[in-house]
Amino acid sequence: PELSEEPPAEMVKMTKSKTFQAYLPNCHRTYSCIHCRAHLANHDELISKASGFFRDLMNYLVNVGCGPAEERVLLTGLHAVADIYCENCKTTLGWKYEHAFESSQKYKEGKFIIELAHMIKDNGWE
Repeated sequence: PELSEEPPAEMVKMTKSKTFQAYLPNCHRTYSCIHCRAHLANHDELISKASGFFRDLMNYLVNVGCGPAEERVLLTGLHAVADIYCENCKTTLGWKYEHAFESSQKYKEGKFIIELAHMIKDNGWE
C-alpha cells in the first residue's frame, strides 16, 4: 500500500503537543515560568520591583491566561484583580490589575504582578 504524507485526522488529534504561544527573542534578557520554562516577559516589561514582597509589576506578558476578576483589598487599597496562570503548565503566577478604585493606583490597571517564586531569569543574566 502507498504511504500517505499526511497522518489520518484522528491521529493528529491524539498527538497534539504542548507548545508555547509566543517565544521571545534570545537577544533580550527574559523571564520564564520556573516550572516549565515558558517565556513570560522581556526584561524591558518590568515596571517596578516590589522589594520585600517577592513580586514584580510587569507591563506586558506572553503565554499567560487570566481567570475571572474579583475585588480584593490589597496593601494599596481595593482593586479588581484576576489571577493569571501559565498557559503551558497552568501554574498560578500572580494576578492582573483589572480596575483600581483609588485614583493614585490607576497606573496599575492592565498591568501584571508575578510572584518571584514562579519565574526564572533567562538569556544573558549574570
